[in-house]
Amino acid sequence: MQYIVTFFWSFLLVSMLNYVVSSVLAVPFDFQLGAIVSVVFAVLVFIVAAIIPNESTPETGKEA
Repeated sequence: MQYIVTFFWSFLLVSMLNYVVSSVLAVPFDFQLGAIVSVVFAVLVFIVAAIIPNESTPETGKEA
């Protein structure tokens, strides 16, 4: 389920960013490019999530 939600939000946010930037720069909106970039962005998010460790860091300097 987390993969589907990540792809959905990636697609939504990157497409919105693509639309806004193309409007500001006065260039035609390219839906296909936004869809491709959103898939690449979602894959990068999955890679970063796999690299980051899930373990919590030990507390140091804790006085009893």
